[in-house]
Amino acid sequence: MNLDYIDQLLDKMEKAQLTELSYKDSEVDIVLKKETPQISYSTTAPVATPVAQPVEQTSVKDSVTPVETGTFIKAPMVGTFYKAPSPEADAYVKVGDKVSNNSVVCILEAMKLFNEIEAEVAGEIVEILVEDGEMVEFDQPLFRIK
Repeated sequence: MNLDYIDQLLDKMEKAQLTELSYKDSEVDIVLKKETPQISYSTTAPVATPVAQPVEQTSVKDSVTPVETGTFIKAPMVGTFYKAPSPEADAYVKVGDKVSNNSVVCILEAMKLFNEIEAEVAGEIVEILVEDGEMVEFDQPLFRIK
């Protein structure tokens, strides 16, 4: 076996996006392995139900920042936040929009599944806390509603 043949095997391995390739014949036995970054996945199934929780009011002496009041719509899963059903479509909601319990407020994409997220509370959107296309964590606040 020559080095050109090994190079050809490596090229084929790369094109096929393989992480391991074994080759054996009467003259040679070769195993090619490509290290891949370790990715950890949660074994918990995502639930597409946001949990709206009231914001606790706290006061800090000499604080200049006002305390935010209202209710948060939080991410029910890890995923990518999208404010509209497609890039050319209007956003589901904007600041100032009134929503009902079953109003769709955004989409979270997780593992190529697009999950419509409903407000589950009625009120007015006073703040959108994430940017379009941003990765969000489980239980991360997405919207503030009054």
